[in-house]
Amino acid sequence: MANEPLQPHRVAVYFAPPVQSPWWQIGSQWLGRCAATGRLFDAHEVPGVPADSLRALTAEPRRYGFHATLKPPFRLQQGLDLGHVLEALDRLGRDTAPFTLPPLRVAMLGDFLALRPEGDNALANAVAAHCVTTLQPLASALYPDELARRRRQPLTPEQDALLLRWGYPWVLQQFRFHLSLTGGLGSCSETQRAALQQAAQALFHPLPAARFDHIAVFVEPRPGADFVLTDRVALRG
Repeated sequence: MANEPLQPHRVAVYFAPPVQSPWWQIGSQWLGRCAATGRLFDAHEVPGVPADSLRALTAEPRRYGFHATLKPPFRLQQGLDLGHVLEALDRLGRDTAPFTLPPLRVAMLGDFLALRPEGDNALANAVAAHCVTTLQPLASALYPDELARRRRQPLTPEQDALLLRWGYPWVLQQFRFHLSLTGGLGSCSETQRAALQQAAQALFHPLPAARFDHIAVFVEPRPGADFVLTDRVALRG
């Protein structure tokens, strides 16, 4: 895992499979980048989808790394650093037992492709909620332009209230655990969407059950930089 500054531009808290696991390796190869090592991969071969098109379709999730969001990216309050985040997560890890995720299946989520849990996912949802509420005191308030950008997409009153309170509209009761595999597929034909889904299913569906036994910390070192996996905190409750 990379050695990044204690005061990065933003911090994110994710579920990410162990770096040596098939989940991480296949997920990183699909997206085209390993967030732990920085290694880049050629685009996966998908019938009917040119390599350049697939690289463009995976560009957004590639920047963030293979993960499921627990606490979305946030800026630390002035005077705080990454050590404060790790201390808070260490306390959470002491109180949280590891568990096995439900089967993860490739499906559309809105207009993008993602791995989604099939069945009860209450345990992961609870960890995400704890991360959001535990870490919010460390987070800086959104800048006005950040707030305006979030509000460009239609938000319900509940989502807008979550945005104001927690810095992101899709947390807590609006949260949906997922690992993004593409950005928006609005430019793709139905045939291409089906080909992408089938290719992803062939890669991910044979994998063994995924264990949720660590919380991963990613950082954005500088504005617009790729997110980097820096730390993993064990669940040991």
